[in-house]
Amino acid sequence: MASTYSFDIVSDFDRQELVNTVDQVVRDIKGRYDLKDTQTTVELGEENITISTDSEFTLDSVHTVLREKAAKRNLSQKIFDFGKVESASGNRVRQEITLKKGISQDIGKQISKVIRDEFKKVQASIQGDVVRVSAKSKDDLQVVMQRIKQEDLPVALQFTNYR
Repeated sequence: MASTYSFDIVSDFDRQELVNTVDQVVRDIKGRYDLKDTQTTVELGEENITISTDSEFTLDSVHTVLREKAAKRNLSQKIFDFGKVESASGNRVRQEITLKKGISQDIGKQISKVIRDEFKKVQASIQGDVVRVSAKSKDDLQVVMQRIKQEDLPVALQFTNYR
């Protein structure tokens, strides 16, 4: 019996959880006395979140609220790529937070190198923004998963299509 088992390493997030997180942040801002009168807006786009507020101090408070709400909804902090703070009209500041999704070519190579160097019976192949890992033994795949979780990579990783 020469069947092989495999799984995919992906970097993704639950879009609906993110929508709920942003809704909670907006509600929280309207309710907090220190943020209520700042006319802060938080807008969720297709690939980013735009925050517009009256000062950098308020922006830091909004960051804190966003991070807390995301953590409560099991969203990784690594999906947020905070852009630089820009001046907007009327003494206001604006910031774009890019949402990271998918594994870049460099990180894919880094993951497959770790697998190639440490596990002789396991193959890793990069397929677009997914790394497919395959082996003859499910136990080998479990060990690879544990090892990849230990790597401190700049993206949030999930393991899917385990079969």
